[in-house]
Amino acid sequence: MTAGDGVVEVRVEGARKRDAGRGIARLSNAVQRELGILSGDPVILENGQLTVAKVWPSGDDDAVVRIDGDTRASIDANIGDTVQIRKASVKDAYEVTLQPATEHADDSPSTEGIRRKLVDRLVRVGKRVRIEGYGPYVVTETAPSGSVRVTDSTRVSVEPDVVSASETDQDAAEDSGNVSDTGTTYEDIGGLDEELDLVREMIELPLSEPELFTRLGIDPPKGVLLYGPPGSGKTLIARAVANEVDAYFETIDGPEIVSKYKGESEERLRGAFDRARENAPAILFLDEVDSIAGSRDEDADMENRVVAQLLTLLDGLEEREQVIVIGATNRVDSIDPALRRGGRFDREIEVGVPGQAGRREILDVHTRNMPLADDVDLDTLASRTHGFVGADLASLTREAGMVAIRRIEHEREQPADSTDAGEDAQTDDSAPEPAELVVRNTDFETALTGVEPSAMREFVAESPDTTFADVGGLDETKQRLREAVQWPLSYGPLFDAAATDPPSGVLLYGPPGTGKTLLAEAIAGESGVNFIRVAGPELLDRYVGETEKSIRELFDRARQTAPSIIFLDEIDAIAGSRGTGNEVTERVVSQLLTEMDRAADHPKLIVIAATNRREGIDPALLRPGRLEQHIEVPDPDEPARREILQVHTRDTPLADDVDLDALASELAGYSGADIESLVREASMRAVQEIATEIEPETAADHVDEIVVTPAHFEAARETLDAQNGLS
Repeated sequence: MTAGDGVVEVRVEGARKRDAGRGIARLSNAVQRELGILSGDPVILENGQLTVAKVWPSGDDDAVVRIDGDTRASIDANIGDTVQIRKASVKDAYEVTLQPATEHADDSPSTEGIRRKLVDRLVRVGKRVRIEGYGPYVVTETAPSGSVRVTDSTRVSVEPDVVSASETDQDAAEDSGNVSDTGTTYEDIGGLDEELDLVREMIELPLSEPELFTRLGIDPPKGVLLYGPPGSGKTLIARAVANEVDAYFETIDGPEIVSKYKGESEERLRGAFDRARENAPAILFLDEVDSIAGSRDEDADMENRVVAQLLTLLDGLEEREQVIVIGATNRVDSIDPALRRGGRFDREIEVGVPGQAGRREILDVHTRNMPLADDVDLDTLASRTHGFVGADLASLTREAGMVAIRRIEHEREQPADSTDAGEDAQTDDSAPEPAELVVRNTDFETALTGVEPSAMREFVAESPDTTFADVGGLDETKQRLREAVQWPLSYGPLFDAAATDPPSGVLLYGPPGTGKTLLAEAIAGESGVNFIRVAGPELLDRYVGETEKSIRELFDRARQTAPSIIFLDEIDAIAGSRGTGNEVTERVVSQLLTEMDRAADHPKLIVIAATNRREGIDPALLRPGRLEQHIEVPDPDEPARREILQVHTRDTPLADDVDLDALASELAGYSGADIESLVREASMRAVQEIATEIEPETAADHVDEIVVTPAHFEAARETLDAQNGLS
């Protein structure tokens, strides 16, 4: 949209995650042509105040400009606002003065460190810049004046007094003492775009344009309840919204409200609401709201009073007061129902576990200032971190950085260890060269072993390394599992095109030891998804309702961390036929039926169950729409036994005269587990022969003497047959 005289009006949108803090304005090719500029050129953005940015292509078709929170703050613009943009001319700066934008900035910053991070950045008076490791600053003076570029020769000075961006423009100066700068912008939040849009809709409009609600004759919302697993970004969303709308922001941690003195907890709540009214527009953030607003009962006098006070305060909020309350919890079902009705917490928004695209965005956020080696593939990393929430991914990148530091220190110490103490010893204390400071893929691999997904801590989620190569034989069974489990996860569009639903559940049945559990692990490893293994008896609890609750939580968590495979081993232990008079079994089966029906609607959630007593399972679980695919896992035939022997002896030092084909033909009736046990027993006998002849401290010198012979297999077979009553 052209405004004339080389000026174009564009709509403001959020920046890409990796662009945050870099002073970039992304524009479409059409807008660039209209302004007569190329990528890398400077532009002036105006919205009552001016700032400068460097143009990069956006790939958008609309007349939008993508800028980060600091650039938006420099011109007092919010996402969705219309601003003017024009071509700029810049000169090299020979002096730039900065002042911290918040009290949290470093009290004694390194001006040389700040100058290095600002090199090649475009600035002008009033521009807000976020300098990684130092904090947010505002440019208060430049020489020459106007838009300038910081160079290697620019002199940078930092004044200690805190200043806001608006105070640098005398015409736009205003009292901003009631605005809390949380330091968090929308670019600091990855993978939660939909949730963020819902929160903005509920909060930004009532605070920035309350007249819209008046004209429509409706009351603006008073509160939003954010719920989801710990670390998913609930607090981050609240802080970002407060920062973007320039609202007073106060956090109330639930446990801090509680007092041993009667009436003091309620007084603290009233005080927080009073401060919000005085500093409106305001956002009150009640973190861990379940700790002060749990369901009321007769035995909880203090909790009942606090809940009653909170209800009264929410009801007392008037439209004109422009106060929004945000609550956050990871235990939404424990909150008193009276708080969850309209007029109080008007909308409940789930902040769930991010998908792969969301995890990629979060990794962009946390690695945007990290020097990554060329072998680091964030797309692959995102695909391998199922179940990770934002806090987990932040921990992962932090741990990868720590691993890199340890690796670099170790690499630097190695030359010193191999030389005599002398003139080279002084290099031990030197700092690593900047070129050394990169995080490699191996650092992330090491970090992955020490970070577990928060979303799955109640139930152990695995990412098995097992594949079908570790399963001997059973080719037909493997293929049926691929079709039932892997295809729906990998070829979803084909199922949509065929207008058919994939099977919702698979039952593996067969004699003990035939490889049912191994097959379930292998299909999870082949698919690369979360694998949640639960043995039936593990879910049982002696208290009424606890088993059903465990089943609900299991399926809820699997849905949150999808794509997932739930593996119910020994399902006959909890899903026996109803009508036998066992009330617990009937309740558990009913709960399983309910959850299986819900799971059928989720395309990325597969249920696999295993049993060696299919006839003992309630028939309702075995019908179509539940465990509808029944795959038999039989005892292996001779070719399968040969493959199983090959799998279990692939690393075993076999004698040249060991004939696996002949051995396979002699093992009729052996299951896969029996064959594995046979190989283990034969190997133990080979170890025994050597171990009885040597001292333990010389074991390493005799490893090449270990050889498993036909005699060892024969002796092992006799032992196993005797144990199984076959001799």
